[in-house]
Amino acid sequence: MCGICGIVGPGVDKNIAQAMNTSLTHRGPDREGLYLDEGVVLGNRRLSIIDLITGDQPIANEDKHLWVVHNGEIYNFLQLRKQLESQGHHFRTNSDTEVLVHGYEEWGLDFLPLLDGIFAFALWDIRERRLLLVRDYFGVKPLHYHFDGQTLRFGSEIKALLMDPGVDREVDHQALHFFLNLRYIPGERTLFRGIHRLPPAHYLLFEKGEIHIRRYYELKPQPESQKTEEYYIQGIRYYLREAIRKQMVSDVPLGVYLSGGLDSSSIVALMSRVTDQPVKTFTMGFNEPTDELEDAHLIAQHFNTEHHAITVQPDPLREFPAVIWHAEEPKENILQGYLLSRFACQHVKVVLGGLGGDELFAGYVNNQYIYPSQPFHRLTSSWMSEHLLTPLSRLAFSLQQCTGLLKLDEYRRGVQLLCALGDPQRYYLILRNVWDHDPGMWGNLYGSGMLEQALAQTGTQFKRYFESRDQVLKQVLWAEFNTKMVEDFLANEDRTSMAHGVEVRVPFLDRELVEFAFSIPPEIQMKANRTKYLFRKAMCGILPESTLLKKKWGFSFNPYFQFQKDLKDVAQRILTPERVEGLGLFNYSYVHKILNHPPHPRLRWHYFYLWNLVGFHIWHELFIRGDVKKPAFELEAYFS
Repeated sequence: MCGICGIVGPGVDKNIAQAMNTSLTHRGPDREGLYLDEGVVLGNRRLSIIDLITGDQPIANEDKHLWVVHNGEIYNFLQLRKQLESQGHHFRTNSDTEVLVHGYEEWGLDFLPLLDGIFAFALWDIRERRLLLVRDYFGVKPLHYHFDGQTLRFGSEIKALLMDPGVDREVDHQALHFFLNLRYIPGERTLFRGIHRLPPAHYLLFEKGEIHIRRYYELKPQPESQKTEEYYIQGIRYYLREAIRKQMVSDVPLGVYLSGGLDSSSIVALMSRVTDQPVKTFTMGFNEPTDELEDAHLIAQHFNTEHHAITVQPDPLREFPAVIWHAEEPKENILQGYLLSRFACQHVKVVLGGLGGDELFAGYVNNQYIYPSQPFHRLTSSWMSEHLLTPLSRLAFSLQQCTGLLKLDEYRRGVQLLCALGDPQRYYLILRNVWDHDPGMWGNLYGSGMLEQALAQTGTQFKRYFESRDQVLKQVLWAEFNTKMVEDFLANEDRTSMAHGVEVRVPFLDRELVEFAFSIPPEIQMKANRTKYLFRKAMCGILPESTLLKKKWGFSFNPYFQFQKDLKDVAQRILTPERVEGLGLFNYSYVHKILNHPPHPRLRWHYFYLWNLVGFHIWHELFIRGDVKKPAFELEAYFS
């Protein structure tokens, strides 16, 4: 794993490039390298995982007309290397990165679908004066870019781009609106106007002053209903085992993030079968009733792992500025991963995680609402949805607003969920706590700085995933896999781990396993409204029965408990009337109303909203108003 960056175009400055590279030191604390030529500079910070001796980057082909910097791992590099050597190519390193230049030289862009791994890389072709940027199939590794019409800048993290004075630091208000609805930003936008994310499974070509972005791989779910359950059970076991086997290749210590849930426990179980050494496992508690420390300990004992556990202190928001600096978004669900990675980095440099299992095998609690609602979506006519249920939904909102009672919000959203039958997209978005379908919420939450913007509703980002009122579960799984998993969970995993120089690998997102999982008919993924029905059956005989029957808990702080720990105090110190009204984006009276309401477990959404606003104001000071080269990580620096 590494950090990469670069500039191509007029006015390339080596000092700026060096500053960009230095800003990524945490991603690659072992080595650094720069390639500099007329109008181009490529930078790399290296975290040495494979080929510790000769694998420094940038790396060139034989005659040095191709240069590459790479973040990630190519799991099938040995097979590709053997094939390329048979065709006359000569390798000077043992690194997986070197196959990229030789593969491009031999096959051009056709070599991209041949790669098996997690990767983001930049390749410079001197002869063609062409830059190629590539991001892996499912977006495990990040890649950002900024193009001003002449010069293209790119980086693993946005802070690298901000080292260049030619990049303006402005808020993207549309992205902010999406973020406050979803708690992540879907698609290519970031919170920074003009800075974009290269989509997964896409490449960007920059030549002759123009950029062209194209897809090189497309996953097309094609369920095979003629197969038996046993066929899919055996397939899950086979592909997951193979994914784990090839992702255990490493020249440095390796471990597993173990929550005690189904996905991470399955990885531990299958790893234990392919190694003769005890698996190193890491888990964390939050000092809350839903802690899974005992569940993780049970798995650790069952598989005789080398287990490490930690409990978070009662004031985790003290770490929030540093976490936001690494995340580059003010997320509330990223603190836990940051703290766990900091703990794990004392023992290992590579960790396997269970991300992706819920998206592939219908593991989320929300699916227990989606699954039984499917026939009602089909039976509810468009006329009934538009002329009866939608007006009832608006009436429910108006009545709840008249009461002024925040704790009734949850009941109101329950009524609105029923009123969304016949509209699978809205039904799903209400389950995800999206609120912008209610015009009154805009006035509750926003100040003039947001209300004056011509902002699109969040639903515009999900229309392509909900094309009919049939097979709603299938559509939801597809939407989750392409949106929240990539731009929320995978982004979190990358930033929290790389903040401490830890590489996280995700066996559930192995391409062959993903393709197989999306061939499974949704109707056998869940049965009797039981999440992960098929996956649980696949793990029978492999995991303890208590783990198979375990209720799912998210790996996150409970906002109700957090409000009573340090969230309320920190919010009062940061979200002052002067600061909130001075920025002009949010309505302070609503913030005040939440802060002064007695703590209540039904105010979960409101506490998340507070958390996001606290984070946004810290983010704004760090990245928009502050000195990006000298960030302040002391929480008190943001108190008024």
